[in-house]
Amino acid sequence: MKTGPYYFVKDLPLHELITHEFINTFVKKGSCYALTYNTNIDEDNTVALLPNGKLILSLDKDTYEETGLQGRPSQYSGRKVMKFIVSIDLMDLASNLDSKKYGRVSWSFKEKKPLKFDFLLAWHQTGAEESAMMSHFSDYGIQERQPDVVLGAVAELRCPVLRSGQLRGEPGAACGARELLDWLGAVFSHAELNNEPNNFISTYCCPQPSTVVAKAYLCTITGFILPEKIHLLLEQLRHYFDEPKLAPWVTLSVQGFADSPVSWRENEHGFGKGGEHLYNFVIFSNQDYWLQMAVGADDDCPP
Repeated sequence: MKTGPYYFVKDLPLHELITHEFINTFVKKGSCYALTYNTNIDEDNTVALLPNGKLILSLDKDTYEETGLQGRPSQYSGRKVMKFIVSIDLMDLASNLDSKKYGRVSWSFKEKKPLKFDFLLAWHQTGAEESAMMSHFSDYGIQERQPDVVLGAVAELRCPVLRSGQLRGEPGAACGARELLDWLGAVFSHAELNNEPNNFISTYCCPQPSTVVAKAYLCTITGFILPEKIHLLLEQLRHYFDEPKLAPWVTLSVQGFADSPVSWRENEHGFGKGGEHLYNFVIFSNQDYWLQMAVGADDDCPP
């Protein structure tokens, strides 16, 4: 499947994301996404543009004070507040370009504290020209990129036995959802699952009951992948069982960016120990499904 494209722009001034032309062309039409690239959420200034038109800034204390914008302390700052969150509604901002509010934000980004970032950008609108974003940011050396796709097979893989109606599992009959999530993490990390005594890297073993499959396929797609594309992938996996298959279930796991300023919706995201925020679909041959969502310590619970 085609899961791209997305775009990379180096040293893009932040004020370019609040111009009237950008908001009218991309934010108001379809779904526009942006995320700063190679920034660490617990150390650097980071920015995300959400498809609802919210521009979220996670700023260190000095930068926040220099911008003169109104925000709130990060909920993961600890006793001494070192990070601040600023949320700007671009839809509201564009409704009156002559307002004091727009003038203040524009002055802040252009003159008071000009900020530049490397950005990942993506835009989805049915029937629109994919080259529109390339043309808009042509002065900044924008690059089109496609997600990296790696398809591999795992031979003689020991898999947990699952039953769609038993989310918590049943001793001796089926494994539960939590056990499955641990097992998936081991498979994605290419860990050994046999718990051999001479293995000093991992003592993990497949939960019981389990079964050995002759061959399993693991497809990894890495890049700035939009929810619209993930939805298409999910639909394709559902149709996998249109004809009888030996496989009892398939999974689709989505890992969020560890250094994104948000996780679900507009919930603030912190790195903590690993910056995890992810979800996993398990689709069964009878079209039942499980949806698992997980976050690290520095996150609100998923919706």
